[in-house]
This record gives sequence, structure tokens and C-alpha cells, in this order.
Amino acid sequence: MRIYSRGDQGPEVLDIQQRLSALAISIDPGELPGRFGPSTEAAVRAFQAQRSLRVDGLVGPDTWGQLVEAGFRLGDRTLYLHAPMHRGDDVRDLQRKLNALGFDAGKEDGLFGPRTEGAVREFQRNVGEQADGMVGLRALSVLERMRPLEGAPSRALVREREQVRHMNMPIDGQVIAIDPGEGSACLAIAQALAGELENAGAKAVLLSDGGDDPAWSERARNANEMGAAVCVSLVLQDGGDKGAEVPACSYFGIGRTHSPAGMRLAGLILDELEAAVGHRGRMKASSTTLVRETRMPAVSVQPLPAGVRETLDQVTAERVGVAVAAGVRRFFREPEQREP
Repeated sequence: MRIYSRGDQGPEVLDIQQRLSALAISIDPGELPGRFGPSTEAAVRAFQAQRSLRVDGLVGPDTWGQLVEAGFRLGDRTLYLHAPMHRGDDVRDLQRKLNALGFDAGKEDGLFGPRTEGAVREFQRNVGEQADGMVGLRALSVLERMRPLEGAPSRALVREREQVRHMNMPIDGQVIAIDPGEGSACLAIAQALAGELENAGAKAVLLSDGGDDPAWSERARNANEMGAAVCVSLVLQDGGDKGAEVPACSYFGIGRTHSPAGMRLAGLILDELEAAVGHRGRMKASSTTLVRETRMPAVSVQPLPAGVRETLDQVTAERVGVAVAAGVRRFFREPEQREP
């Protein structure tokens, strides 16, 4: 899709403004007829921060998609498994309620996939309803009568935390999906990373060869279909994001939910990158497509600043690739330490 930014105008911008206004994010009335001015950009940034998206003030596929999803409330439509999947805040609310009741709907990602349908069917069987996997007004009425304690630990989070705490498996034979992002610099790092992982016994698969440019959803789908154990995406700092701290590692997280395994993987990779580049970085939650739509632990790694998009010396690419690979290896062999 086209990316909308300051200076654009027209009915598409008005649609963006109306969706932001419906979410109680204020915009200067002088811009509301469809002019993308500073107030609209500030509103977009506020929305992106709320949704754990890249805060750049641009309305691209991720921001637009989540603007649409944010407009759905549980009960607005009947939810069920079909292609393409239902996606939206109503789905995330449903997943949260099911998880709170102990029915494992999986990652609260707002995507109505097979795991969410399985949790719906299990819930319906437990309450004596027809287990058809469809969530309409009747199913919601029964669900609300169960009074899910949504502040309670999610079954999905508890399950994933326990898996992380007891993880200790060989990396040999594990499929590692690597997304090289965009540009020759990321591709050089991805190739170095793949070589290191192959030397460790893993099967490293690049989601793009640098010549093609699959959509982010397609990359996530490919990682899922190959049965990857983890997914690592490489990105470089945007030249317009001068204040961004690098290195940085992002894992799936939005609102009150996150991926414990993704968070663990991000932390281990960041440890290794900090040692490799000689200064501290940061970890952050993200709901961008690749970490959200993958079923395995996934991270987005920003190892280097702007200015190296097209050229990167081989020594630096190798050093970064080795560091990221070391974090991945530790993820498989080091169980998380319990807090005292």
C-alpha cells in the first residue's frame, strides 16, 4: 500500500483521521478535512506508541492495519476460523478472556487462528454448548457469565514461561528462519548469521534472497510453514530516527500481553550484541507483523545505526552475525534462571 505522511491530503487521509478520532486521539480541527499536518502526525505517533509499533509518524501497512483492527469491539461481528483470518481488537479481547478462564487460546495477537478456535471449542464443550467454534452473541453471553478474571495470569503466558524455564535442547537440526530485511547491509549480516548457525548444526533458512521483496505477512507465513524453531529479523535504524538507541532487540508485546520466549531470545541476543559493539542497547515490545504473526519465538534485531544501509565491511557483518548467532545458541542451551 501507499505510505501516507505529512503533506499528503485527500479522502484516504480523512479516513485515517476519523479512525484516530474514534479512538479518542485528538487532531487539530483545521486538519480534519483530510490534510496530513503536524497534528495528524502527532496523533499517528501517539497511536503507534500505544500499539508497540515503530513510532515514525508514517501510515504504512502495519499502522493502517492496526488502525482498522482497533475499530472492532467484541460483539461487533461473529468470529470463527476462516481464510483470511479475522483479526482485530475483538479477537484479542476474546483470547484474553479465554486465557483468563484457563482455555489456552495461545498468543494474544488478535488473530483468530486454529489455536484460538480450539480454545473456543473446548470452552463450548465445557459449558454444554454446541462446539462449533463460532463466537456470536450467545457464546459471548455465556462467556461473560463465567466472569473471567482478566487480571489473572493467562494460561498461554504461564505455559510459555514454563517452556522457557525448562528449555535445554540441542540446536542441531533446528530450523532457524532469518529475515534479512532490506538492503545489502542486512543481507550481509544475515548471510554471516546463517553461516554461523549452520556451523553449529542448525538449518538456517533466509526468508528473502535480497532480490525479492515478499510482504511481511508472507515472510511470517513462510516461517510458520517451514516449522522454524525461532525467527530472527534484521533491520537497520531509519535515517529519520536519529534518537533510536542501537543495538536494539524487539519481541512480541502489546498492552498487557507479550511472548516470554520472544523476550528471552531478545535479551540473550542483546547481551551478545552489546559485547560485540561495545555499548549498551535496549529491548522493547513490538506488535509489527513479523514478530506478531509468527508462531515461534521471533525477534527483530536492529544491530547498527543509519548510514550503513548499502555498504558494510565484511568484518563488521561477520562480527554482528557471530554475536546474534551466539544469542540464538544460548536460547537453546540455557534455561531461564528462576527469580529467588
